[in-house]
Amino acid sequence: MSSDLKAYKVNLVKQNEKVTIEKLDPDFWAKANCLADFCSPWKEDSFSKIEFRARWNSDYLYFNFQVFDTEVYIDRKDDSTDSICNSDRVELFFRKDEKLSPYYCLEMDVDTRILDFEAYPNWNFDYDWKWPKGHLEIYSFKNLDSFIVQGKISMTSLKELDLIRDNVIETGVYRAKFSQNEKQEYEPTWISWVNPNTETPNFHTASSFGKFILEE
Repeated sequence: MSSDLKAYKVNLVKQNEKVTIEKLDPDFWAKANCLADFCSPWKEDSFSKIEFRARWNSDYLYFNFQVFDTEVYIDRKDDSTDSICNSDRVELFFRKDEKLSPYYCLEMDVDTRILDFEAYPNWNFDYDWKWPKGHLEIYSFKNLDSFIVQGKISMTSLKELDLIRDNVIETGVYRAKFSQNEKQEYEPTWISWVNPNTETPNFHTASSFGKFILEE
């Protein structure tokens, strides 16, 4: 495991603490560290603030994206891979190690559509693969100034996929923002927690991952 990975500390949920992911609970998320140092290395344009928070216990990894953007673009022609890929979304990738063989991708939009797939190097994606059924839930909310996508991933599934080692999960945290260009066509701005230092936008590379440290 790379010791020099950018790190985010995931705070523990206490045993007697109530967890309600199905609705907004500011008190619950106030006890999480706020990850907000996102970047878009391939565009000079500014982008809306993003705040990511996570917590964990023996049952689940809980996560919360809050994106301070009210102009959200969603391609609703169907629920296909292409439709989700052409929509504003937030993303979490998980890997076993820097070999990326394999790694697992969750791409989620404000309609709570999930594009989940197993991936291998060189953009080799298996869209038939799905996150273990019953081990992932997401919810979405809209405020006057932002949208929120939050959810929970079972620790059982993370362990079965061999994604937790020494209380560390190697993770990529991303956002895709679609905006109209001069031709009135929608094009993406790619935003990442970790700068992968690639010439062109690329989340599917080992250098775009950091690590989540599960605090006791």
